[in-house]
Amino acid sequence: MKPKTDARPIAVARLPKTYAALIAWHVPRPLRDKTDYENAVEIVDQLAGHELNADQDDYLDLLSDLVAAYEEQHAKPLRRINGLEALRFILAENELAGDDLAKLLKVERSVAYRILKGSRNLTADHIRTLSRRFSVSSDLFLN
Repeated sequence: MKPKTDARPIAVARLPKTYAALIAWHVPRPLRDKTDYENAVEIVDQLAGHELNADQDDYLDLLSDLVAAYEEQHAKPLRRINGLEALRFILAENELAGDDLAKLLKVERSVAYRILKGSRNLTADHIRTLSRRFSVSSDLFLN
């Protein structure tokens, strides 16, 4: 019986216990399209995070590898953001504005706003301060 993406979740206790039974329930095959991918992800989600026996764990590993291979092949490459975009994003995520940045960097408000506008660069001290404050690599702020 092949699971469908709109199927209700199956209780882990009701999942097949042996590798052979799991294979009979859903034969792991290379994922060729979005439906194959979604079915495999559904099963991975049902198994992940639960106490599994050795056969279920092996089956989960196999399906996880298939899902990862599909995602790697079909994922759109991520665009590298520059330091200014990273700074703006971090400030927005932390609900901070230019005034907050000025206080954090111990600079005049006008300097902070010029940094955010892109007309002034971050200094090495600014980058160290931001890296410590937000627990990120200083490389994030370098272009």
